[in-house]
Amino acid sequence: MDLLSIKNPKFLKNMQTDELEQLASDIRHFLIEKCSVTGGHIGPNLGVVELTIALHREFNSPEDKLLWDVGHQAYVHKILTGRAKDFNTLRQFKGLSGFPKRVESEHDVWETGHSSTSISGAAGMAIARDLKDEKYHIVPIIGDGALTGGMAFEALNHIGHEKRKVIVILNDNEMSIAPNVGALHSVLGRLRSARKYTGMKDELEGLLNLIPKFGKKIAATADRVKDSFKYLFVPGMFFEELGFTYLGQVDGHDFEQLSENLKYAKKIDGPVIVHVVTKKGRGYEPAESDKIGIWHGIGPYKMETGEVVKSENAAPAWSFVMSDTVRKLAQKDDRIVAITPAMTVGSKLEGFQKEFPERFIDVGIAEEHATTLAAGLAADGMKPYLAIYSTFLQRAYDQVLHDLARQDLNCVIGIDRSGLVGDDGETHQGVFDISFLRHIPKMTIMMPKDENEGQHMIYSAFEYQCGTVAVRYPRGNGLGVQMDKEFKMIPYGTWEVLREGKDAVILTFGTTIPMVMKAAEELEQKGIHVAVVNARFIKPFDKKMLQYILNSNIPILTVEEGMIQGGFGSSILEFAHLNGYHNRVIRIMGIPDVFVEQGTVNLLMNELGLTTQGVIDEILKVVPTVQYKG
Repeated sequence: MDLLSIKNPKFLKNMQTDELEQLASDIRHFLIEKCSVTGGHIGPNLGVVELTIALHREFNSPEDKLLWDVGHQAYVHKILTGRAKDFNTLRQFKGLSGFPKRVESEHDVWETGHSSTSISGAAGMAIARDLKDEKYHIVPIIGDGALTGGMAFEALNHIGHEKRKVIVILNDNEMSIAPNVGALHSVLGRLRSARKYTGMKDELEGLLNLIPKFGKKIAATADRVKDSFKYLFVPGMFFEELGFTYLGQVDGHDFEQLSENLKYAKKIDGPVIVHVVTKKGRGYEPAESDKIGIWHGIGPYKMETGEVVKSENAAPAWSFVMSDTVRKLAQKDDRIVAITPAMTVGSKLEGFQKEFPERFIDVGIAEEHATTLAAGLAADGMKPYLAIYSTFLQRAYDQVLHDLARQDLNCVIGIDRSGLVGDDGETHQGVFDISFLRHIPKMTIMMPKDENEGQHMIYSAFEYQCGTVAVRYPRGNGLGVQMDKEFKMIPYGTWEVLREGKDAVILTFGTTIPMVMKAAEELEQKGIHVAVVNARFIKPFDKKMLQYILNSNIPILTVEEGMIQGGFGSSILEFAHLNGYHNRVIRIMGIPDVFVEQGTVNLLMNELGLTTQGVIDEILKVVPTVQYKG
């Protein structure tokens, strides 16, 4: 079938099973081909091809609301709703988003990027529908990994209590970003078809009602008998006890099973769970055989072999450098424990997990729990290292503030993917953490200029024992610098002068240092001598050095790959104001009051003006023109 000609999913209504199977095959080939060029979440999407087709065949989107949890598996949905023609631009600047996007299509009714939100969103929509006395189906589709998130349980509990008509599709592929953990994973493994129970319960009630005189009374008091049947035929009736009718297990690659169960679910008056079992990566051997989550989200690859296209002689990944430093430190200190919220592979903790399995804790997609768990460990004398993406740490704000910092507990938080991350767009840009952490009392926030300073920073963070210490580091590879063989202490709260200068000073840290150094070199050619300071301690900053700079009365420019509001530059302005430096020239560069869309990091930096030329232009605004050679 010509997928590029699809405008909406209505064409599915009259297709026969053999035609649906051919369509599924065409979509898989299309995805494998397109994602080999753009990269993307190929594994999750290959697993939900039949499920997505079946959903759009049985429901009427956008009248019926399909909510894709996380959104990693929404590519097939995008194809069936008329966006196949845009797949050459997938996850590229101004192109097709890798996640559901309300401005892209009326069929994208719920935007996601973080997991476990779809059922809560569905609950809100169900209440709105019922208040308006409207009639349509609301169908959140959530994976077994995302179901471990606390919000999902809260929403299930609420919907089950209110008996709202919501059809939850549980896509059980036994693999999220990493192998699933927790008791729920075991529960799902034990669940079996509830149709036997449902059918026998209805048959029993029918027979009792036929008994003359006493039948209806017996049927009305037969709840205990029905419960016995329930527990006999459906082990671990987790969802039924929450108030949901449970349908499953359904083969997520069998159109007839999918159609039968979805039709049945629509007839049930009340909340329903349809437990669909799928295989992640189905139809593409490299993705099917993936057991550790590499094919969950991947860059460009060779379509014929699945070999990932990598840059030659690339420096080690930041995630590896930082996590491997923790592993080395754990060899000498048995109090060090590593914690991850389902990001073992992403945060490169496999080495720690293998060497210290008893001190490695994967809590699943449960960032809040991971953070308070770290607090509990710290309260009992352990040294927790919490590896977490910046954008996921947003979910644990209260736990950082209330459970870690407020109790002054020693914990090192490795904030992975800090700064712009590129292709995953607004939901994943790690640009907010400085703003939401900086105002928390007793917090320490650092960011290294390169991977060598990064290993020393992790070492120092454990040695300080000064409460909660956050070490930010970016996505991708390091600079390839020479690594010291021995760890060194970085004096607490100190900055580092990288370049002397008398006309202006630039305060920056982390990923923006190379850009700023280049700008300083070009300004030197114009006769302007600009100092560059590695402001590696974002909080507490180096007050002694800052006061020296302010007393010198030369212009100051701060540059950061983070939000201007509440960011590092804001802290310099605050200090100057509170300490009477009212006439000093201080300018700040960073990310303005916007959600940054998808695109390569370099392209986004250009779009935001965070470039070498942008730095030069800012300096030229504050340094008198007579000081340079035109």
